[in-house]
Amino acid sequence: MTTQPLATGDPLRLGPYRLLGVLGEGGMGKVYVGRDARGVPAAVKVLRPELAHDLHLAQRFVREADMARAVTSRGVARVLAAQTEGGRPWIAAEFLAGPTLDVAVRTYGPLSVPAVRALAAHLARTLHDIHTAGLVHRDLKPANIVLTSTGPRIIDFGIARPEHGLTLTTTGQIPVTPGYGAPEQVLGQRVGPASDVFSLGAVLAYAASGRRTFEGAHVAAVQYEVVHGAPDLGLVPPELQELIGPCLAKDPAFRPAPAQVAQAFAPPKGADQAWRKGPLAEDIKRRETATKRLAAPEETAVPGGRPTRRRFLTGAAVGVAVLGAGGGTGAWWLNREGKSPTADVPPAVATPEAAFVSIIDTAYGEVPKPLWGPQDLAAANGQLPLPVRDVVILQAKTGGLLALSVKDGKERWRAKTIDADAGYVSVADRLVVGVDRNGVVRAFVASSGKPVWQSQDDVEDVLAADDTHVYLVTKNNELRALDAWTLATTWTRPMTSPRSHNGAAKAAVGRKRLVIHGRDGYVAALYTETGETDWEVKNQGTDGQIPVLGDNIAYLGGRTLMARRLDRGDFLWEEEAKSDTGPGWGTPAADGDFVIAVDGYHAYRYSTMVDIHHPVHDWYEVLESDGTGTGTFNPPVVAGATVWIHTPDNSVVDVRHKITHEHLFTAKMQRLGPYQMASDGNRVFIARGGRVYAMPVYGT
Repeated sequence: MTTQPLATGDPLRLGPYRLLGVLGEGGMGKVYVGRDARGVPAAVKVLRPELAHDLHLAQRFVREADMARAVTSRGVARVLAAQTEGGRPWIAAEFLAGPTLDVAVRTYGPLSVPAVRALAAHLARTLHDIHTAGLVHRDLKPANIVLTSTGPRIIDFGIARPEHGLTLTTTGQIPVTPGYGAPEQVLGQRVGPASDVFSLGAVLAYAASGRRTFEGAHVAAVQYEVVHGAPDLGLVPPELQELIGPCLAKDPAFRPAPAQVAQAFAPPKGADQAWRKGPLAEDIKRRETATKRLAAPEETAVPGGRPTRRRFLTGAAVGVAVLGAGGGTGAWWLNREGKSPTADVPPAVATPEAAFVSIIDTAYGEVPKPLWGPQDLAAANGQLPLPVRDVVILQAKTGGLLALSVKDGKERWRAKTIDADAGYVSVADRLVVGVDRNGVVRAFVASSGKPVWQSQDDVEDVLAADDTHVYLVTKNNELRALDAWTLATTWTRPMTSPRSHNGAAKAAVGRKRLVIHGRDGYVAALYTETGETDWEVKNQGTDGQIPVLGDNIAYLGGRTLMARRLDRGDFLWEEEAKSDTGPGWGTPAADGDFVIAVDGYHAYRYSTMVDIHHPVHDWYEVLESDGTGTGTFNPPVVAGATVWIHTPDNSVVDVRHKITHEHLFTAKMQRLGPYQMASDGNRVFIARGGRVYAMPVYGT
């Protein structure tokens, strides 16, 4: 900022400091530049005369001095002297030459990746020192960070408080800087060191991109985004996103500690050249040279001579904070090398495809030989099998998760602590994620089962996942989007439907929509980026039907078989249940322009090839049954040229050609309970009553 001359009414001296100019002022007071008898410059803060007798403000001013004195870190502006009793309270702090971070980024653009890493390491170590002193800064932002030739320095302890204190504010004041204060600060909740880590994440995102990570049309909108919205890291280099993301977790319990941040961001050799070489460094040098001249003997103006001290100060710029009217469990940081544990997650392996079976070479009604199994390894009435490239994930008979090789059915890995009843999902075919019995979410490498990370501790159910996020329901019935690669909580909102005694809601993800079908019949499609509702349907099925997503179409089972446009929710068509009795349509299966669904004892295939708004069922079959099974709403399976449909009473699986609808054979497993099927890599995985096997499919 530019230094202004002293005005009428400004003091000429405060304590040992002769005042030379005004650095800035706000509603509470002024900041002067001064110099003591030894020529040491200082930034001197003083309350306005009319406020000096305000007990509350005076106490706050005294507290700032005490807080700043308690921190001995080299990363802060040191307090040189203070007067907090009698007269006008003032504080003299180290005079730091150099631009503030916001000025530097506006002038010279975003910092390079190495420079951001150096900045992060410096600031994190300083925050560690501040927290070690028992304090929380509470107002870390680019304007409170001065760049010097020796590195960044944190200034302004105006709203710093002991760790156990609540956010301090007065009526009408904003206790945090919008976009940088943590959610708990915005909400006026108790804050701690993790609040400064959130602010650090926002600062680093700004330094790396030149753009604030939370934006809005007005202050309230920005604060709403801080509490509920996803941080915008789109312009942050990818290698920094996974390091910054966890700092911005909504829940302070899931943010790393400053020491862990410093270790994770460990900069390469020479990264601090940003403030030693180049245009920014030259700016810092000019400002530091100006500061040194402040310590020179007092100059007097002579006609045609060098400028007076006061005129010189008017052109000098320094980084100083002004007393303004407002005042101001495990993730990547568990890795011993200080890097993200997901950094070493291997790419998804190739799916080993099985050979097709030829219809021509198979006798009518002949059941093909299983590729492997049956094996008595799975839990009876467990979750559907989950194929993930070279493994198929099952709910183990003895508890937890079990991964079998898709090629031979041999065990690949187990995760015994996972509560499989709570659901399990795959993220980008690279991770398998579930929740243990203590509510902790755990991730494993899909192919090998190697543990990758653990996070959260209050999760009830795992609903769905896409390539970046896992969608969870907490024990407090909140819906949460967890970034599987940074472990930052992207958003949290109330769950659309309560959990019933029959189980959790079912969900699917596609086209940036999370479609949730609750056990109360309520269906909601949410934007995956924000958690906001895009569209909804009421009074649909209540028996655990899973939403099925086709090419921008969402198919819903229940009292009707309904199709809606996925990205807008436009109604496309629906078919009433054909059966007079029963709960209606089960979970359908989508196959291009076709959808196959079961209603009662009838299987239908609908085609939208001609008109997406007026489907026609080009075939339907009466499903025979021996009456020995129990009903289910599990989906049919389409694989190769075949459709696999379990009968409504789950006695057998009827296998048909998907084009001609010719009956090919009947598969039956000598167990009780529902058939649970999934397909991938030219295989159909069938589980029933704890037994599981893999079947080949016809190609033509």
